[in-house]
Amino acid sequence: MKEIVGESLARRLVEWGVDTIFGLPGDGINGLMEGFRRQREKLRFVLVHHEEAAAFMATGYAKATGRLGVCAATSGPGAIHLLNGLYDAKLDHVPVLALTGMQETSVLGTYYQQEVHLDRLYQDVAGYNLMITNPRQLPGVVDLAVRTALSRRTVSHLTFPNDVQVAAVTEDPYRHVGPGSPPDSLPTFSRPPLRPAEEDLARAAEVLRAGERVAMLVGVGARHARGEVLAVAERLASPIVKTLPGKLVVPDDHPLTTGGLGLLGTAPSEELMEECDTLLMVGTSFPYGKYLPPDGQARVVQIDDEPSLVGMRRPTEAPVAADAKLALQQLLPMLEPASDRSFLTKYQRKMDAWRADMKALQNPSRDPIAPQYLISCVDEAAGDDAVLTCDSGTIATWAARHWTIRGGREFYLSGNLATMAPGLPYAIAVQHAFPGRQVIAFVGDGGFAMLMADFLTAVRHELPIKVVINNNNSYGQILWEQIILGYPEYAVRHRQPEADFSSWARGCGAFGAKVKEPGDLPDAIRRAFAHPGPALVDCDVNPNEPPMPGKVKYEQAKAFTEAFLRGQPHKAAILATVARDKISELRS
Repeated sequence: MKEIVGESLARRLVEWGVDTIFGLPGDGINGLMEGFRRQREKLRFVLVHHEEAAAFMATGYAKATGRLGVCAATSGPGAIHLLNGLYDAKLDHVPVLALTGMQETSVLGTYYQQEVHLDRLYQDVAGYNLMITNPRQLPGVVDLAVRTALSRRTVSHLTFPNDVQVAAVTEDPYRHVGPGSPPDSLPTFSRPPLRPAEEDLARAAEVLRAGERVAMLVGVGARHARGEVLAVAERLASPIVKTLPGKLVVPDDHPLTTGGLGLLGTAPSEELMEECDTLLMVGTSFPYGKYLPPDGQARVVQIDDEPSLVGMRRPTEAPVAADAKLALQQLLPMLEPASDRSFLTKYQRKMDAWRADMKALQNPSRDPIAPQYLISCVDEAAGDDAVLTCDSGTIATWAARHWTIRGGREFYLSGNLATMAPGLPYAIAVQHAFPGRQVIAFVGDGGFAMLMADFLTAVRHELPIKVVINNNNSYGQILWEQIILGYPEYAVRHRQPEADFSSWARGCGAFGAKVKEPGDLPDAIRRAFAHPGPALVDCDVNPNEPPMPGKVKYEQAKAFTEAFLRGQPHKAAILATVARDKISELRS
C-alpha cells in the first residue's frame, strides 16, 4: 500500500511525540483521516461534536501539559469553527497545530462549494500558515509548523487540498527541486530557558534594593517558579499580587499573597498598587493598565522570557528578558533582607479582613443559593491535586475569589481572549492528558449551553470529569456591565423555563443532579465527585448576585445608581441581594 500524504503527516506527528488529535471529520479531510487511521495504534483521534470544542481541547491540552495541542477540521465551515479556540491559544501563548482541508487544486478559484481560502483566513491567528501544494513538501513543512508552534508558543496551520491528501508522498507533479530530505528521526525538541544578562540583573537588584514599598505582580509565566517567587517576596517583604491566569503560581492561603488584581481581584491588591513605590512584574504583561501604578509613582522591574512584551504596559527601568525561574534564582543572592516589613504587614492585615468578608458571602443559609456558596462547596470537596477549568463571565469572579489554590491544584481559563465556552472542552482535554487527576469544569449556564454536546464526548471516552454549572439563567457578566455603564439591563436574561442540564447528563448515561435548595448542595457535590465516571451538578443560583469589583470607585457607584433611577427592571431583587451581602460581611 502506497504511503499517502495524510499518512506521512500522521507518521511525522507521531515522531514529534503527538499522541492525540481532537477533531471532527468531513469530506474535506478524508485523506487526513485515512492517514490518522493508518497510525491509529500510536495516534488517538478524539471525536468531538463541534470544531470549536476541538480547538479549545487542543488549547487546554497545551496549557496543562506544555506539549503541542493538535486539532483538525474539514474545509469551509468546519475550519471556520476552529478560529475562536485558536485565538484563545494565540493570545495565551500556547502551542497548537491546526490541520484543515481544502478543495481540490483543480477547482480552486472557481467558487466551488465551501471554497474558503483558509491560508488567507488564518493569516492573523497563525504564526506558521501554509497550504500544501506538492506532496514532496512533507515532512519538511510539518517540522517547520511544529517547531514554530513550540518555539514561539503560538498557532501553526497547515491546510491540505483533497487531491494532495491522497497523493503518494513520493509524487512530484511539478518536477521541482525538493527542499532536501529531513531526518528520519527527530531529536527531542525543547525551547531552552532564556538566561538573564548579568548587567540586567544588577540593574534590577539596584532598583529593588532602593524600594521601600515593593510589590510583586506574577503571571502564568512564573508557574514553574513558585519557590523562587516566594523566596524573593520574603526577601523583599513584598506582597504578591497574581494575575487571573497566574492564580496557580502561589497558594491562595499563603501569607505573602493578596490575591488577584483587576475587576475580579481583591481590594488589598488594588490598594497596594496605589501605594507601592516599586513594582516587580514576573511572567506577565498584565493588559489592564488602569490597575497598575500610574506613570511616575513606582519604579518598575519586569522579568519575561518574551522580550517584545517587556515594558509594554509601563515605563520599565530595569527590563530583564529571561526565564522567570532562572532570573529569580540569580537575583535572590543580590538582594538584602528587608529591614522594614511594615508595608507587608499592613497588607497582610487587609487580606485577613478580605478573606473574612469572602467567607461571609459563602453563607449556606442564603436563599436563593449564593454562587459564592456553590464554589465554596466545590472548593471544600475537591482534592489537593484537583484541576479547575472555568469559563469567562461572572463564573470567573467566583472562581477567582473562592477557588483556593493549595497543594498541587491548578486553574485554567481563557485569559486574554476571555471567550465563553472553553471550560467543558478544557476539562475533557486535561482529563485525557492526566487520567489519574480530579478535573472539574466550573461553568455558567450560558457557556455550557454553547458546547454542551461535548459532555457526551466525555461519556463516550470514559473521562470522569465533573461539571458544576452556576445556573443564573442569564448572561450575568453582560447584565452587570450594562448596569455599571449606566444602562437598564436589556436582553440578557432567558425566559422561562429555566434549563435543567442534569437531565441532559442523565440522558448521556452520566451522573446528573439538579439543585435548587441550599441544603441539598453539599451532598450533591460530594456524590458527583465520588461518582466513578462523568458527573454534572446543575445548581440554580441567585441571578441578582453582583460580581462587585474588589474596590468600588465613585464613577462605578454613580453609574450603578443612575441605572436604577432610569428604571432597572429587577431593582428590588438586586438591592435586596446587595444588602444581604453587606450584612453578611458586617457579621463576619
